[in-house]
Amino acid sequence: MSLIRPFPGLRPAPGRASEVVAPPYDVMSEEEARQMVEGRPWSFLHISRAEVDLPRGVDPYSPQVYSRAAQNLAEMREAGVLIQDSNPCYYVYRLTMGDHSQLGVVAAASVAAYDGGRIKRHELTRPAKEQDRVNQIDALNAQTGPVFLVYPEDERIDGLLQDAAEGEPDMDITADDRVRHQLWVLSDSSRSTALSMLFEELPALYVADGHHRSAAASRVAARRRQENPQHSGDEPYDYFLSVIFPQQQTRILDYNRLVRDLRGLQAEQFLQALTDRFRVEPVSQAVRPQQSGDFGMYLAGQWYRLTLDEKYIPLSDPVGRLDVTLLEQHLLDPILGIEDQRTDDRIDFVGGIRGLGALEERVDSGQWAVAFSLFPTSMKALMAVSDAGEIMPPKSTWFEPKLADGLVTHLL
Repeated sequence: MSLIRPFPGLRPAPGRASEVVAPPYDVMSEEEARQMVEGRPWSFLHISRAEVDLPRGVDPYSPQVYSRAAQNLAEMREAGVLIQDSNPCYYVYRLTMGDHSQLGVVAAASVAAYDGGRIKRHELTRPAKEQDRVNQIDALNAQTGPVFLVYPEDERIDGLLQDAAEGEPDMDITADDRVRHQLWVLSDSSRSTALSMLFEELPALYVADGHHRSAAASRVAARRRQENPQHSGDEPYDYFLSVIFPQQQTRILDYNRLVRDLRGLQAEQFLQALTDRFRVEPVSQAVRPQQSGDFGMYLAGQWYRLTLDEKYIPLSDPVGRLDVTLLEQHLLDPILGIEDQRTDDRIDFVGGIRGLGALEERVDSGQWAVAFSLFPTSMKALMAVSDAGEIMPPKSTWFEPKLADGLVTHLL
């Protein structure tokens, strides 16, 4: 089985993309999704968040939500809003946000390579969210949300994708968040073959975002293999929808923390406890850390710069040296009593795209006691964790810009 392959994608008909394309299903609340679909009958949110078409209060994991999603997908196909390409294609995809641009390819990635560790992961999944994606795939008989993969630096792949993106795009829209999405259909068989062969030479691909989607695709494939006596290993369910970008073009923002209380400490006691391992410096403006081991902290209307003593940074440990780990091991756990960031409801997470002002607002509201700003995890650090077969702490990376839903769907 090849690492990646082209596929006949289901995508918006010419001129319909602006009506269809939507933000990823998991970056908004249900109420925000309901507001986004107002006046937009063909928004892909009617498929990815079908609860917007049902009464408020419905369980988003209920069978009727998945059933409604399948109904909406069928209606969009019947209306000609979504059409399927007649032949397998790769789709060259450019994302542009401000002065940042990244160029990758939409492809079907091998489930066998994922199961075998050639497509490497770095996060644990939550059972309920993973089951949600399994149910969605089964109900639609399709994969609609792409897994964000990264490939190691390779000038030959970069050059091929650049060449493919020289002409007029087949789709070019700017979404409400001002992110530009451009798509070129790569239907030329010789260039598709060349791209497949170049990817086949790579040692690995890396899951950047979409661990629940990739895990769900693996589970669906395993069950369908068992249920299909004619299984050949080349069925559509043996591959999953992905968008693959070069390592050097991806952009990871900070993923910051809020804590609800100081575990019974007064502010002065808390600040004193920090001095055992951190240099604590009050500053006059919001702190955006410029290097690993530095942290910003907002407490009682005051910003502080925290600098961890270098002797506590284990440079040879790919997980231990991450800033999210350092904050957990030297502050969140021993001082504030947060042992598991995945399950403790005293902690919350704020993506860097929202800015440091969002941290101030949450603390100033009185609902949260303290906020911490972090230096972003690098792509190199993420790949090092994956290569070591280790798992990163939860909420370690925030990728921007976000992939769009509805650009290309992989039918099973």
